[in-house]
Amino acid sequence: MARDSRQSSRQLPRQRPHPVDELLPLPKLTLYGFQHILAFYAAAVIVPVLLGNALGLSEQELVYLINADLLTCGVATIIQALGIWKVGARLPLVQGVTFTAVSPMVAIGLGAGGGTAGLLVVYGAVITAGMATFLLAPFFSKLVKYFPPVVIGTILTIIGLTLIPVGLQDAAGGAHLIGEPAYGDPKNLAYALGTLVFILAVVRVGKPFLSSLAVLMGLVLGTAVAWMFGDAHFGAVKDADWFGVTTPFHYGMPEFELLPIIAMTVVMLITMVETTGDVYAIGEITRKKVDSDTVARALRADGFATVLGGVLNSFPYVAFAENIGLVRMSRIMSRYVVVAAGVFMIVLGVLPKAGSLVAAIPHPVLGGAAISMFGMVAAVGIQILGKVDLREERNALILAVSLGAALLPTTVAPFFDGMPDDVRAVLDSGITLGGLTAIVLNLFFNVFTRRKTTEIDWDDIEEGGSADPYTGAAAR
Repeated sequence: MARDSRQSSRQLPRQRPHPVDELLPLPKLTLYGFQHILAFYAAAVIVPVLLGNALGLSEQELVYLINADLLTCGVATIIQALGIWKVGARLPLVQGVTFTAVSPMVAIGLGAGGGTAGLLVVYGAVITAGMATFLLAPFFSKLVKYFPPVVIGTILTIIGLTLIPVGLQDAAGGAHLIGEPAYGDPKNLAYALGTLVFILAVVRVGKPFLSSLAVLMGLVLGTAVAWMFGDAHFGAVKDADWFGVTTPFHYGMPEFELLPIIAMTVVMLITMVETTGDVYAIGEITRKKVDSDTVARALRADGFATVLGGVLNSFPYVAFAENIGLVRMSRIMSRYVVVAAGVFMIVLGVLPKAGSLVAAIPHPVLGGAAISMFGMVAAVGIQILGKVDLREERNALILAVSLGAALLPTTVAPFFDGMPDDVRAVLDSGITLGGLTAIVLNLFFNVFTRRKTTEIDWDDIEEGGSADPYTGAAAR
């Protein structure tokens, strides 16, 4: 009898972990993690570069900001993917500095006199807004029922469509060349197109393992070709230091001023909506259940990382949509790959020479890879919208008007020139304006005037109910 029970227990198949929780062998963790770094690096360092240049910082101070940013990104990514207590979504989400905060931080810094004096006021606002995000996370996550798929899908589509022009600018040579003869040079477009075509070819004809590394291979090959033609330069690697340590409050103790704190808190509320969309996007891609508790843990990680950023001379953090596109393309869903990427970021943050090597990837090569990854983010949004009944006029209007609002800052920039700096700092972003429009229109159409055909019972879905999470209708 005992022998039979032992035999039956041995015959029970071992339950395979969800792909998100699968621990891959070290060589694969290394390769896939490094691929995330290459996809992430350019967007990760652009915020400190933009802010540092706007505030008139020296080149040495700018390098310090980049190293601090990478170090904090690594710590924040590990916490988000691995999870500590109730902090971190335990999903393959890479953390990076949010673009939404750039304009407000520039306005705050310049208003405080620019330079390092401006940075101290920025850091005071960042630390306070991060604390507010951490504390508000559980309450904000309860509002998930007001973010039905028509809102989440619209926001993700807007994020992808807003980021694609960033990739196209890199393909043309980089935003820093706008107005120069080299911007849009056919050679730059050739590098971008060659990188993109190579990635597509590897995905099309390669075996699953090679396909999952298509972006990494494209970036390496594109950089090698550019180097052979004299368009990739590694001189900065030689000049960079081998080791650099980021110390807390490097520029002095932060200064806490009311109006900057209010402006940055509003920015973090907007990034909370963005993170919510990113969490649902990665859940859609990985087929991992996402509920309000998952959202709360992800938002706490954003808040903690933002506070840490203010202490370590960095900035507000959010889940990076770029790397969500990479997860979709590579089909590698393990969160431990992202943890490995976080370790690489920490290494880059303390080894400036290693960071400068990655930074040597030419902008057009990055642009070619970015077009596919950013497009994938939009594709996830469209995938979610495909399960929404857009024949319903209200849903269609939410999507249509939100897309129009998202294009306003990039197509008619002077529209915001006459507005107060604080208002312009918040609204002068396609992601922000489009996301807020989707939320407000959903409240107007589907919440304040409730209709059963558009209302979604998220609690029922989280408890395994039979409602269709995309239309709110009961399953038949």
